[in-house]
Amino acid sequence: MKFSKLQAAGNDFILVDARNVEQNWANLAQFMCRHHFGVGADGLIVVKDSQGADLKMRIFNPDGSEAEVCGNGLRCLSKYAIEKGIVGKMSLQPKQSSSPKIRRTSGSKSDLFLAIETLAGIRKTKAYMLGGRVNRVEVSMGIPQFLPDQIPVRFAIASEAKQSPILDYPLLIEGRHLTLALLSMGNPHAVSFLSEPIANFPLAEIGPKVETDPMFPQRTNFEVAKILSKEKIEARVWERGVGETLACGSGACAVAVAAQLLGYTDGQVDIILPGGILTVSWDGTGEVLLTGPVEEVFIGEWLT
Repeated sequence: MKFSKLQAAGNDFILVDARNVEQNWANLAQFMCRHHFGVGADGLIVVKDSQGADLKMRIFNPDGSEAEVCGNGLRCLSKYAIEKGIVGKMSLQPKQSSSPKIRRTSGSKSDLFLAIETLAGIRKTKAYMLGGRVNRVEVSMGIPQFLPDQIPVRFAIASEAKQSPILDYPLLIEGRHLTLALLSMGNPHAVSFLSEPIANFPLAEIGPKVETDPMFPQRTNFEVAKILSKEKIEARVWERGVGETLACGSGACAVAVAAQLLGYTDGQVDIILPGGILTVSWDGTGEVLLTGPVEEVFIGEWLT
């Protein structure tokens, strides 16, 4: 089975064109994503046909669980589909959608658009071309959700607070008092802003405790962040089903949204992660835009 490995700010994924392939993907992800014993990756992305979009993305974590959506994964998939000709091949197949399989902006001949189906809904991407290759991708990550049932979280909370973003929920973990901003970017997130250097935070110890806290029925992604300025935030991410990663697209969006609602930043901010910088833009009401570099690392064959 042929595969490609791509990375976006150090967030790395194995991609497989599975339009004509069937496997136990959850089981396969556990083998392929293992470092040293497999390919090594933060997730396995399976590209499938879609009836309502250009492509369908399924993404499996290294523990075999399936994630609803992944911002950096969407950006990697866009580069993969365009450069491997998957989009062009699909355009020959009749679909139930009236939109073309690949669209260019009227203002630029080098920008390519895709619509990708995920478990969290359809997400749109914009690929920036340089020298015939995709070097950056912007993805529309959808509108943030804040109600407890939308995230989801389960706790006793005043009914009036259910109509407002929860930005200061207290949680005691291993003797450490955390203040969490809770939201969904299509998947659940808990963001904690720190005054201390984030490099000193024991994420390997606290991260799994927050992820599996009973208040999160579907577990959660956990971000620690430090405000550097109105335009820059430093962050680390503990990803649900993965562990600490060098970057996380939806996590970067969650940090940016929470920071803006708390008045720390404005509409656009750079999220500085261990693997690189991701830029997040949000107008305060609509969809969140995530932009950053993407690169193909290598291709290979998995001996099934």
